[in-house]
Amino acid sequence: MAGSKASTPPKGKKGSVKEGIKGVMYGMAAHGHVTAALRTRMYLEHLFMFITLGDMLGVPVIPPYYSLRILPYAVPNIKSWKQRVFRERDFTDGVF
Repeated sequence: MAGSKASTPPKGKKGSVKEGIKGVMYGMAAHGHVTAALRTRMYLEHLFMFITLGDMLGVPVIPPYYSLRILPYAVPNIKSWKQRVFRERDFTDGVF
């Protein structure tokens, strides 16, 4: 029992200040890069789904044989992909 108390980190001002400094440093150094990488990943996944399953929208892009081979990997994402494609867009979407 005594060993478990010694292994827990102390909670207090010192821990919260350290976490705050880490958050500020992350925001200053890496937040822009991380969000750009996540946005690029989103666009690439969207493009992949469009190329493989574009025939669901009436756009024949790739032969159906290859689409059927990839289909088991894409099934979990089909519903959210369709929602993204058919979502109404406004010119302010690009701003925010």
